[in-house]
Amino acid sequence: MDADVIVVGAGLAGLVAAHELTSRGRRVALVDQENAANLGGQAFWSFGGLFLVDSPEQRRLGVKDSLDLAWSDWQGSAGFDRTEDEDSWAVRWARAYVEWAAGEKRSWLAGHGITFLPTVGWAERGDLRAGGHGNSVPRFHIAWGTGTGVVEPFVRYARQAARDGLLTFHHRHRVDHLVVEGGTTRGVRGTVLAADDSPRGVASNRDAAGEFELTAPAVIVTSGGIGADHDIVRRHWPERLGTPPAEMVTGVPAYVDGRMLDISAAAGARLVNRDRMWHYTEGVRNWDPIWPGHGIRILPGPSSLWFDARGRRLPEPYLPGYDTLGTLRHLRTAEDLAGHDHSWFILTRKIIEKEFALSGSEQNPDITAKDRAGFLRERVLGKGAPGPVDAFLRRGADFVSAPDLEQLVEKMNRLTEKPLLDAAALRRQIEARDLQMANPYAKDAQVQGIRNARRYIGDRLGRVAAPHRILDPAAGPLIGVKLHILTRKTLGGIQTDLDSRALAADGAPVEGLYAAGEVAGFGGGGVHGYNALEGTFLGGCLFSGRAAGRAAARQTA
Repeated sequence: MDADVIVVGAGLAGLVAAHELTSRGRRVALVDQENAANLGGQAFWSFGGLFLVDSPEQRRLGVKDSLDLAWSDWQGSAGFDRTEDEDSWAVRWARAYVEWAAGEKRSWLAGHGITFLPTVGWAERGDLRAGGHGNSVPRFHIAWGTGTGVVEPFVRYARQAARDGLLTFHHRHRVDHLVVEGGTTRGVRGTVLAADDSPRGVASNRDAAGEFELTAPAVIVTSGGIGADHDIVRRHWPERLGTPPAEMVTGVPAYVDGRMLDISAAAGARLVNRDRMWHYTEGVRNWDPIWPGHGIRILPGPSSLWFDARGRRLPEPYLPGYDTLGTLRHLRTAEDLAGHDHSWFILTRKIIEKEFALSGSEQNPDITAKDRAGFLRERVLGKGAPGPVDAFLRRGADFVSAPDLEQLVEKMNRLTEKPLLDAAALRRQIEARDLQMANPYAKDAQVQGIRNARRYIGDRLGRVAAPHRILDPAAGPLIGVKLHILTRKTLGGIQTDLDSRALAADGAPVEGLYAAGEVAGFGGGGVHGYNALEGTFLGGCLFSGRAAGRAAARQTA
């Protein structure tokens, strides 16, 4: 045997699994199709949000959370409806994950040196139903260092294990087959790719330079999802979300190609919930792209007005920051929108300065560098938009600005093949909304949401602009942002039990085969069900990678 365990994929789930194994003395072969610069995979580029329940950070901000409330939110969001089949293990994973988030998770992260900003974000505020989708309270804890900081300790562990002779890196090794003999997984076989020194995230060559085979009594697949392959996304696009977009921007590097899903299925693993996926509706084209079609997600506060491609204000609960997939479904199924792949934000300079954040480690240099003084100076005490947001405002292809609505609409119409927006119709809708701002109460659901958000001190201090009229010249200039659908996460995948063992069609484990992270739907083949509560993707990689590593260590004892 070449190793005790082979880990396929050097992203966060794979690195966590490798650490659990090497810390128990197991020999690991870590195989990845990219070069050494890409250790940490997609997680490196993330904002670093982690879902925690009843944390000290929440309590300091006056947030009352509990396991019962979090589990109610998770169930309402997941909408598990295949509990006798495809969701049978996902439900158990979900309960175990929420219990971990309410218990050991924070201390376990602290043990690896991962700490959090003092503020807690309120992501996915939901569909306005107590028992429906969404977070009832803020739970989005941002790690100091963003996703880069979450990945860093596990990269460090892997490199130390390599120096200690317990881990061997096999970079530029693409797995094409899982080797199964007599129903038992025995290793991997594939192609050695030509050397490529491209920087992290840049698309690398796929030129074959040889073949390889590695053997081990256990294999853990941690290869990620399908977000970079738009053809696969469209192939599995569910009917409930309408027609797939003709054009999308890409929120993940090119190597997130989904290859190992079908390769694992060929080895006997069962794939479930492939029609469940998570794509954002607030994507913008990156003015400084790293990978092909590179898009960035806007993390909006609640105040921007959202309009469809034809200039109609989106109905509640399809408001900024509320219901990601509900908004996606509306934009793909509403009458006469199927031929349009974009929507619009209209906002003020006052809103963009306070409310806009951009997802990604490279778009948040102060947090990624753990620059606490810089964070305070830039985001709390500073005037104007944060530097990365201002760069998009000045250089982004999807941003326009003007002193009045008519000039703004003229510029917005230049960003589409045909002028679809009518300034008079937009003005009527905006003025109706602005009339709601005269009192501290209102019938407009979005205005109610703004008032509600400002009751939470974390939002009032750093995330939600003071309520004002969009057409107030003192709040201007006006800003229009063309929004694209941005591909991101696979919510289904390889069905696994609570030990991350890959299951076959008959429900029995495929001997010696494990799966963790996005390729396993973050646990069980779909721990999120139909909807995510945010801050749960990195956490799912951590939790399932840990389970896989520990179980494979027991198998190979």
